[in-house]
Amino acid sequence: MHEMSLMESVIEIVCETARQNGATRVKSVRLDIGALSHVDPHALLFCHEAVRHGTIAGAATLEINRIAGEGWCLDCGKTVALEERFGACPDCGRNHVQMTAGDELKIRDMEVI
Repeated sequence: MHEMSLMESVIEIVCETARQNGATRVKSVRLDIGALSHVDPHALLFCHEAVRHGTIAGAATLEINRIAGEGWCLDCGKTVALEERFGACPDCGRNHVQMTAGDELKIRDMEVI
């Protein structure tokens, strides 16, 4: 399960950033996770419960915002919704779509005290 190592990294980054800014506790963390990123949000929430204990983020809540897949069709010149990583353009049917959203995993923000 790669979600465990992902969440360990997220907690490490969050705690280090909080400490560098003089915080003593992390209250909440918000993540943006792309629908096409191959990251399971439910597994990530489970891993959050396991790895946050014993850190300054030990009582932090986790909110996950899902980012829809989106791409730019090089053939018809439109921004289109993507349901799969290498999917065809839903408008013209061609497979020349460059993904522009839906692949991300990033810390949007966090609340600290």
